[in-house]
Amino acid sequence: MKKKVVATLLTAAMTMSMLAGCGSSDDSAPAATPAADNAPAEQEAAQEPASADDSEAAAETSGEAVTIKLFSNLPDRKNGQGLVEQKIIDEYMAENTNVTIEVEALDEEAYKTKFKAYAMDGMPDVVSIWGQPAFLDEVLDAGVLAELNEEDYLDYGFIAGSLEGFKKDDKLYGLPRNTDIMLFYYNQKMFEDNGWKVPATTDELLTLCADIQAAGLTPVAMDGGDGWPMACFLTDILVKVSGTSYADIISNAIATGDFTAPEIKQATQILVDFANAGMFQVGYDSQDYGTTMNLFTNGQAAMYCMGSWDASMALNEDIAPEIRDNIRAFTMPVVNGGKGGANDIAAWNGGGYAVSANSAVKEEAIKFLNYMYQPDKLSKYGWENGVGMSAQDQTAYLTGSETELQKQIMDILKNATSVSGTPINDCGPSAFKTAIESEIQGVSNGSTSVDDFLAAIGTACK
Repeated sequence: MKKKVVATLLTAAMTMSMLAGCGSSDDSAPAATPAADNAPAEQEAAQEPASADDSEAAAETSGEAVTIKLFSNLPDRKNGQGLVEQKIIDEYMAENTNVTIEVEALDEEAYKTKFKAYAMDGMPDVVSIWGQPAFLDEVLDAGVLAELNEEDYLDYGFIAGSLEGFKKDDKLYGLPRNTDIMLFYYNQKMFEDNGWKVPATTDELLTLCADIQAAGLTPVAMDGGDGWPMACFLTDILVKVSGTSYADIISNAIATGDFTAPEIKQATQILVDFANAGMFQVGYDSQDYGTTMNLFTNGQAAMYCMGSWDASMALNEDIAPEIRDNIRAFTMPVVNGGKGGANDIAAWNGGGYAVSANSAVKEEAIKFLNYMYQPDKLSKYGWENGVGMSAQDQTAYLTGSETELQKQIMDILKNATSVSGTPINDCGPSAFKTAIESEIQGVSNGSTSVDDFLAAIGTACK
């Protein structure tokens, strides 16, 4: 993440915090099918940026029945971001009665696998994307996403710099949804009842985990089966080891295929030490997202390591109130001797949406995309449903009655002295992403040495 992005991100967070202080099971919709090939004229039109005004005029005057196929990585349509996405879809169809939006929603790993197939066979009209090199570079090289007109979004309140990850050659191909922060969620009541304290250092974290184990509970619920959460966790450790040098260290390692930098080796060893100390649940390296979250929300784990997008747990009525009302968060403690301070955090602009370049209903799809990102839609509904920080300015939607978890996350961002930018697994080519996400379980559980792990991910960059 560029320094100007960091500065603006923090400024926005500070504004939000000050305003706040002034105020008092997966369900998938019917599956969509790939769009058919388009006529040459449509393909030629796909090369030009589409204007929101032109799109709206075309849809309003035609009145013809239109079906938009939306491919989403949010299978839970009752909570969190999936709930927000579905709410906007329902409102759009109510306001545009000629439009039907069909949703295909898969969990993240299944989504990315099928996305690759769609990229070859024909994309749905609107798709979830990630504005990070490991995902987006090859997608843009393949030419499957429509260029957007950046001027259409000048008054949408996007945080300065948040669009950069969704561009190629200064052309915009997608819009970001989130500002993501890596967190340790914890059960405050459980901590208080047992006299446990939020750790300030990784040594204190290890001592805390030993105390939690002695109480017969899992210290930290970790989604190790999917690979990417552990890579984000490694990023978080590396930020505390390397401080503001994180981005330069990773950039150099990706470029050279050499991951032997002492900071990377130390961070990886700390991950191994955490796992060896029993920090995570038994079988963590094969358990998925839902299983892991349930350990925490059912009270079997005292902590849960995941991003700020899961802040909606504090509003999820499927979670028992004695747990839901007591969910709090802290960031990775400092590493003794590390260069990163308590307020140097792992954070980045996360997932978003794009439109297929070859969509047969591209104008209506862009109209819908622009409707989603109107400031009083994704950003407002996201805040109201506690799904974390938007990539757009949310200050107008603060009520003073936010959950304690929301306020806490907002303060974490406000107080940040630096943010990492893209997590390590998304910094390189797709082969590197695949390698690190598949190899990280082995190094954490001891079946692969640290040196062999670093060599393997380095080879994937060459």
